[in-house]
Amino acid sequence: MSPQKKKTLLYKVLKWRYRHISDKTFILILSILVGFTAGLVSLLLKNITHLIQVVLESDIISWQASFYFIIPIIGLLIVYIFTKYVFKRDVKSAIPLILHSLSKKNGIIRPIHGYLPLILAPITVGFGGSVGLLGPAISSGSALSSSFSTLFHVNRKTRVLLIGCASAGAISAVFKSPLAGLVFAVEVFSLDLTLTSLLPLLFASVSSIITSYFFLGDEVLFRFNVLEKFDIYDTPFYIILGIGTAFASIYFTKMYFGILHFFDRFSKKIHRLLIGGLAIGIMLYFIPPLYGEGLGFINGLLHGDHLTAIGKTPFDAMTSNIWIVIALLTGITIFKAVAMTATFAAGGSGGIFIPTMVMGSALGNVVSKVINNLGMGLHVSEANFTLLGMAGLIAGVLHAPLTSIFLIAEITSSYELFVPLMITTSISFIISKNKIEHNIYTRELAKQGHLLTHDKDQTVLTLMNLEDCIETNFIPVKPNYTLKQLLSEAVAKSNRNLFPVTDESDHLIGMVSLDDIRDIMFDITLYHKITVDTLMAQTSVAIIYEHDNAKTVMKKFQDTGAWNLPVIKNGKYFGFISKSKLLTAYRRKLINFTR
Repeated sequence: MSPQKKKTLLYKVLKWRYRHISDKTFILILSILVGFTAGLVSLLLKNITHLIQVVLESDIISWQASFYFIIPIIGLLIVYIFTKYVFKRDVKSAIPLILHSLSKKNGIIRPIHGYLPLILAPITVGFGGSVGLLGPAISSGSALSSSFSTLFHVNRKTRVLLIGCASAGAISAVFKSPLAGLVFAVEVFSLDLTLTSLLPLLFASVSSIITSYFFLGDEVLFRFNVLEKFDIYDTPFYIILGIGTAFASIYFTKMYFGILHFFDRFSKKIHRLLIGGLAIGIMLYFIPPLYGEGLGFINGLLHGDHLTAIGKTPFDAMTSNIWIVIALLTGITIFKAVAMTATFAAGGSGGIFIPTMVMGSALGNVVSKVINNLGMGLHVSEANFTLLGMAGLIAGVLHAPLTSIFLIAEITSSYELFVPLMITTSISFIISKNKIEHNIYTRELAKQGHLLTHDKDQTVLTLMNLEDCIETNFIPVKPNYTLKQLLSEAVAKSNRNLFPVTDESDHLIGMVSLDDIRDIMFDITLYHKITVDTLMAQTSVAIIYEHDNAKTVMKKFQDTGAWNLPVIKNGKYFGFISKSKLLTAYRRKLINFTR
């Protein structure tokens, strides 16, 4: 079919839709489509990764176990070749990429971000990269939902909602937990939880989970039934675990940014790959559970089989001593963040959600084993603490306490742990949030002023485009202009009452207001005696085009009391923004955002 015929067919479909299907119904239909797509993407990522792992483990690793040391480097090298020579673009973090597109690109995500993770993430994880697949699944699903939005000509608000549907669908498909997926979309993407958004999110979650059941049956990542119920006398231990997961979350976040900052000093990507790959190989030699996502490790701990979870290590002869086991699990807790970040820094593709769960499960299990082996007659459920540790890390690292609560509740198909979950996650979230205001997903966006939040005023300011508020029809004058030149070259030709004064390099050095010369502008005896440099006022505050956003501009207007502020672009005068035009743009954006 020719492109012209495709366009004609699409036009007919859209025309029929406008006549016969209401906007609300059409959004629900699209949410089902997005959920189905997100489910397929999640399954595709899982199956490709599993295939790579099966081939490697059966044909290579079984022949020579030391290849654990080399395989991650091979995987990172393949990713490097793809990014440098095939796709010719860097791997970007999934969630920050989506959040940036929501705030600055009206939710438009380029199609390449839909299929790039489908190729690079399975290679990274399948070859042992210590990252997860959930982030790439959300990225691919979101890119596809953005493409659907463009194809069917929906507005920005609907496009954002459909991206939220994609994230909800991905989590629903991976964990078979529709409520956790819905809450994740609300917490991380700052969606409004109204009936308008709730139904599409639910439809997407249900559509995705049905897709997962259709292809996988009742197979789940974690299958666990809570056998030991909530005991009020264990509350102090839940508080201890909450504090522990809070500090672990702070460590996780600081280690993440610290290691990335360390690798930034290496300008060549191949150097980052070699150093990162070598570091991962060394860690895998001593701590094999750091290999890949680590889902088998979590399942081993949940079923009380810590030796299977830990796997073969150089310390196998000593694992009969429970304190050696505790030390190994502590090592996993410490080095999971290091291995994950080294994978990213070396050029790998993946997500941080599941590595966070792995680290949390190890920490929770460590805390329970320490309590049970202190010799004081104390006993807590190691499986329950493993689950609570996961929830505490998710709440602390991602600042998503509700997501963690519902995720664990749905994994266990029970609400027996609801009270311990609330205690642990709330403590972890409060401490980590007070120490680190923005999580791994949002830190860089917050620094740039591009972060969307649940605060509508803040969100509207973030969505505003300052470019639309800049006026450039002001006539610049030079400081050596006489009063006569000022009147003839600028005042007579302009309908503005402000005149920027610039030097020969177009740097702004001052401003002349019509009010400043009104009393002398008709005194011809002064035409050749007074020059602009004696009339102009210095500019103490200006708007920096490259750095300022709507929020900082609003504050500058508030602090100065000015009605017009000059805009500096690349160090040179560019134009003016007036307070009235900025407020008008704000009101329009607010109306469009809330309707």
